[in-house]
Amino acid sequence: MKILSSTLDFLKNLKENNSREWFMEHKIAYENAKDNFKSFVHELLKQLTPLEEQFGTMRAEETMFRIHRDVRFSKDKSPYKTHWSAYFCKGGKNSELAGYYIHIEPDANYFVGGGKWMPQGDLLKKIRQEIDYNIDEFLHIIENTDFKKYFGELEGDRLKTVPKGYAKDHPYLSLIQLKSFIASSSFTEQEVLSDNFSKLVIERFNAMKPLIDFLNQAMEG
Repeated sequence: MKILSSTLDFLKNLKENNSREWFMEHKIAYENAKDNFKSFVHELLKQLTPLEEQFGTMRAEETMFRIHRDVRFSKDKSPYKTHWSAYFCKGGKNSELAGYYIHIEPDANYFVGGGKWMPQGDLLKKIRQEIDYNIDEFLHIIENTDFKKYFGELEGDRLKTVPKGYAKDHPYLSLIQLKSFIASSSFTEQEVLSDNFSKLVIERFNAMKPLIDFLNQAMEG
C-alpha cells in the first residue's frame, strides 16, 4: 500500500479552501483520501509488530488523528487540519507513553518523529532520573550511527534553570534540562509518493526504537 497523489492533492486543495462548505462539497474526495491513509497506516502497523507486539492487534483508527480541528481556544478558526497524522504507541494514540509519529502535510512537513513531548510531573522526573542513573546507555542511544544519520540531535525545549535535585555542574546538565525528548526525520514529496515509502518509515522507526524503549522503561518503572 502506498500514499496516492490524490491523497496529497486533497490536502493541498483543502489548504486553499478551508471551509465547511467546500469540505462538504468534496466529501467523496475526503473519504477516498482518508481511506488511502488508513490503509497505509494499517500496513505500517503490521510491519511495526516486531517493534511492539501490541501493534499487531491495533486498528488503524486507534492511531489516527481526526482532521477536524478543535477551534474553541484558538485564534485560527479554520475548521480542518491540512495534514494526515498517526501515533503508534502502546495503549493507543492517547497513551502517555512514548511512541512513533507520522505526519503528512503537503508544502510544509512530511516527517516521522517519536519520543515523548512535554511529559508532566512524575513522568518527567522519572525520565530525568533514568537519564542520570543510566547516562552511558542514553548516550549510546542518541550517539548511535543510525540515530545520528536519520535524526541528528535529540530535540526538545530546555529549562533555563537547573532542575531541582541536580547540581549546576552536572556533566550532562543539558540533557537533564530537556522538557521534551523528541527525534524527527523529514521526507520529500517524491519519497512520500514512492513505492518504498513504508520501508523508509520503518527504517527510521527501527533506529528510533532504543529511544522509545528507554523512555517507556523510565515512565513505566
